[in-house]
Amino acid sequence: MSPTRYVAACAHWRRALASALLIAAATAQADIDSEIRTEALRGNDDAYHPLPLASHWTTGIHPAAAGWGPTWQLTQIALGHHLIPWVQLPPPTRLDPFWRTFDFDAYARSSVEKLCARGLPLALPGTQWETVLTEEPDRSLPPDRNPDVLTPAGELQRPATISPFGPLAAWSAVGVQWTTSDYVRKLQQWCPNPVLVLFLSNNEAVKLDWTKVETDPRYVERFGLGRSDAFKRQVVGDAWIERYRALQAGMRDGLTNPAWRAAAKFVGYNAFGPPHLGRWWGWQEYSLHRPGRIDPSPLAWDGGSPSYYVMNSTPETDFSSWSPQNEFQNLVFMQREALALNPRFWFELSVWDGYVPGGNAQKNGEHSDNRAYFASLGQRYTPARYKGFVQFGMWLTRPRAVREFRDWIQPRDAATEPYFLALVDAVDSVYRNATLKSYWRTGRLLAVPGYRHPYQNLIPPEDAVEPRWFILPATVNGLPPPGIPTDAPANVTTEIRVFSLALEQGTAPRRSWLVYASSPLQTRTGVDLAIPGYPSHVILPVVTPEGSFYEIHEKSAEVAPITP
Repeated sequence: MSPTRYVAACAHWRRALASALLIAAATAQADIDSEIRTEALRGNDDAYHPLPLASHWTTGIHPAAAGWGPTWQLTQIALGHHLIPWVQLPPPTRLDPFWRTFDFDAYARSSVEKLCARGLPLALPGTQWETVLTEEPDRSLPPDRNPDVLTPAGELQRPATISPFGPLAAWSAVGVQWTTSDYVRKLQQWCPNPVLVLFLSNNEAVKLDWTKVETDPRYVERFGLGRSDAFKRQVVGDAWIERYRALQAGMRDGLTNPAWRAAAKFVGYNAFGPPHLGRWWGWQEYSLHRPGRIDPSPLAWDGGSPSYYVMNSTPETDFSSWSPQNEFQNLVFMQREALALNPRFWFELSVWDGYVPGGNAQKNGEHSDNRAYFASLGQRYTPARYKGFVQFGMWLTRPRAVREFRDWIQPRDAATEPYFLALVDAVDSVYRNATLKSYWRTGRLLAVPGYRHPYQNLIPPEDAVEPRWFILPATVNGLPPPGIPTDAPANVTTEIRVFSLALEQGTAPRRSWLVYASSPLQTRTGVDLAIPGYPSHVILPVVTPEGSFYEIHEKSAEVAPITP
């Protein structure tokens, strides 16, 4: 071949290779987009669970936190990660100095247009929408139109507190304000045909507690004094259902695009039943349970995002009896109830490790930092340990999404990005591994008979019969095998060395089990545990802080490691 023809042939094959690579990349991108879209839109089905997606609360609007913005999110999806992109939902007015100068178009337009063209869902995290009710002009409305708690003389109680018995019209009007803003009008123009839009409320407005309803003249006028606690919880829960639905109806009405009205879901942070159920004698003061309804949220919201948080202001850790892993066992029966009340309810997890940059190690308030606290105990809190913690919550509850929390001004840096990517990897592993995908879809989470959850204070009678313990008995935790009635570790400081659970498939004698186990503080070998229904103990060769998966088959008794 002549040199000229050789050069021409090389150029041809370079072009062909580049074209093939572009086609392969586009195909892979389309596949990831399709997986994200399909799972986001899949209906709730306990027999065929939708696969999880990752997302975040920090939107990248603050200059220090711009790295979390939508451009970076789309890059992560291009790398093969299963994310729901998120963009800040701005407040309905430009009174805030920050929003008077913020360039929303530069921040969101290009990314929103791209994700919409690709058929990706969109999340819009924001503040608590109803807080507008405590601001002017609502707080100065006449008594018959005022949504806040008033004194008998008709004056505003201080601090301004939202009443569950205020006029519904005020709630509807506030909802309309949120979605008739210039910002939401632009979002509808940039994304004319959304597949799913999650409106996310921080849901922490100052509202009247049910324990204080007798300070509200509207309540007293309607119901009088001296009613039972159960009555107060029920009427307050019913009132919040009515008002939050009025707020969301106003938001939906304010949307000018019918496709947005159809695609919108309204999800509240911590809009779910109480994980602290039974922890101490006063837990009911922070609950709105009534017979047949542990929490009103599934009737008040389209979805909830309970906080799977290692709090930085309590003795709670990721390695003790007082831990999110332990408390969220309470939520398993609450999920079934929520879907019975609202079959379309979107259940997701909000996740946080309690990291506060520059915080102290005392576990005594909002300026405490859990990583510093763990370091003071001689421990390292690594992304791998965080992933192991997150995966236990995921496989326990199988949420639609796992949404990390960081402060809105917290940068994406070496102290945060590896942790979020560990969370993302936990989500991606369900897609990557066929065995994990199968068990996520159809596995049956096994309760452990013979064990009582350590939280037993004032459990409502109808909930006392619900299974609330799923951590497998393990000798390393000092637990005897199932069948011997016993309490789980009850002291809040009791260390749980290995958190493990099992999902079952098939029927005897051809059952199989997926076991997930994590050991927060160190890698352990030869972990001896029991699976309900399995005739003998199982020895897991290795359990790591990152978490380890094993599959056990009834016929062969083989303990096979699963590599995500």
